[in-house]
Amino acid sequence: MSHHLPARPNLKILDLATGTADQLLSLYDSGKVQSGVGIDLAERMLEVGRRKIKTRGLESALELQIGDAENIPFDDNSFDTVSISFGIRNVIDVPHALREMHRILNSGGRALILEFSLPKAGWIRSLYLVYFRKILPRLGGLISGDREAYQYLNDTVETFPYGEDFCRLMRDAGFSNVQAIPFTFGIATLYRGDA
Repeated sequence: MSHHLPARPNLKILDLATGTADQLLSLYDSGKVQSGVGIDLAERMLEVGRRKIKTRGLESALELQIGDAENIPFDDNSFDTVSISFGIRNVIDVPHALREMHRILNSGGRALILEFSLPKAGWIRSLYLVYFRKILPRLGGLISGDREAYQYLNDTVETFPYGEDFCRLMRDAGFSNVQAIPFTFGIATLYRGDA
């Protein structure tokens, strides 16, 4: 995702649903990022992320705090990039969250949204859906003891808007130059839009 950052140095980034800060650290490692903030609702995950940041000596550049993608706790025009990885489909009001993302970006800023999607190619899609509906919930349930979590993943991925439908939501929120870039035969898609 880092090669989709805006083509200028010293970026200030915000990573939503940052969890344990893996995406925030990956973006920082691009060499284009001067500072970054990650927000998430799960304090225990943020604690793990803070330890990773401290281990790398990046406390002066990266910060983690409690926060919600639907009510981003920053002023308008505060960041050059906002990202979220595999979290937008868990947001209750996606159009509102997209408007919030647009609001906190400065002129020329960019949103990078990575999310699961469904492959377009018929035979790949068929195989993927068999795996996703039948095998993954059973296998995940055996390993984790929580089959419902994997059923939830399947349900949310299959019902969440993807491709052009999600691009339309981004344009409605004010983004321009919106693109959907599929990865791994379309199992995941990076949505990119400019403020």
